[in-house]
Amino acid sequence: MGPLPLPDKPSIAVLPFANLSGDPEQEYFADGMVEEIITALSRIRWLFVIARNSSFTYKGQPVDVKQVGRELGVRYVLEGSVRKAGGRVRITAQLIDAATGAHLWADRFDGLLEDVFDLQDKVAASVAGVIEPALQAAEAGRSADRPTDDLTAYDLHLRAYAMFYSSGNEIPEAIRLLEQAIERDPRYGPALGLAAQCRLRLVTSGWSEDPEADNRKGAEFARRALQAAGDDPAVLASSAVVLAAFGEDIDTMMVVIDRALTLNPSFARGWFQSARIRLMAGQPDLAIEHAETSLRLGPRARVGFPFSVIGAAHFVSRRYAEAVPNLLLAIQDNPSFPPPYQALAACYAHMGRLEEAQDVVRRLRAITPAVMPSNPQLRNPEHRELLLSGLRLAMGEDA
Repeated sequence: MGPLPLPDKPSIAVLPFANLSGDPEQEYFADGMVEEIITALSRIRWLFVIARNSSFTYKGQPVDVKQVGRELGVRYVLEGSVRKAGGRVRITAQLIDAATGAHLWADRFDGLLEDVFDLQDKVAASVAGVIEPALQAAEAGRSADRPTDDLTAYDLHLRAYAMFYSSGNEIPEAIRLLEQAIERDPRYGPALGLAAQCRLRLVTSGWSEDPEADNRKGAEFARRALQAAGDDPAVLASSAVVLAAFGEDIDTMMVVIDRALTLNPSFARGWFQSARIRLMAGQPDLAIEHAETSLRLGPRARVGFPFSVIGAAHFVSRRYAEAVPNLLLAIQDNPSFPPPYQALAACYAHMGRLEEAQDVVRRLRAITPAVMPSNPQLRNPEHRELLLSGLRLAMGEDA
């Protein structure tokens, strides 16, 4: 039988993990770990995952990942090992490009064995959460091979995506590229969703030359993205956070973000966007919980945005001492993003640390002309006034 054709989306097989415990009776644990990882990866809708009964045909055999790729018709192979010793377990995993044999990603997970099933769930969620961006990066580098109705639109989106996550200065250029992509394919959900996020970023950061126009265009892009989203959790999540920020019904947007997370519970960026919406809705403790979930699922991602939400959530809860270190971490990781500066200046002001508050305002003015946010996004009136009154104090104005 010849090699199976590759599916029309990224595809992966998870091979049985090697049992390095020195105890053959521990095979069940290694097999259960792989079962949980396969289940978790199967929840990612854009990913084609080989079922356990196929990948386990390689159990106990020396394998050539290129041969596995040909025989199972997959682009990627995940392999690993499990070692149990006393009350601890170590799981290693590595992602391989089956076409080339190149190693794309590897990591190690350690934990206690107090509860085997909880540990399996934790490892599976962590592997799925870390592997997803690795797979996206690998697919991004292979855009010419990716099946799509319009490869040019897809390539424009990839270029804009990199700009959006690298530097705020490139947002206008990213918008230009995305509008070209949308012109080519008016129902291209990821491009519409990212264009909406770019407009929101301009307004939130105080870089917009016409906030009212960017608000209107951003909301329009988000509504169109939502119509085109189908079951794409990334598009659902980006649309929800933009529409929530631009004043749409917050309860409806929480339903949309919950649907995205149901479709892909290992979607780290979706958990962060959910945290933002919860903060806007006046649910700071839930915002912290969701931001921390995002950090657990994407431990290699930029931490500035989640820590910004965590810090702001502590601030609006008047837990100032807990807010400060989180906001400082957010600024350190992403020094060009204004919201954590605004929350930190207000926080210091309410703590009576006015010199530090004024210093933060000076640093803020170096990256944006808008110290006072034009759209604080906080729906709870007390939360909004706490931020604005703190900023007024920090700027030397009457509170």
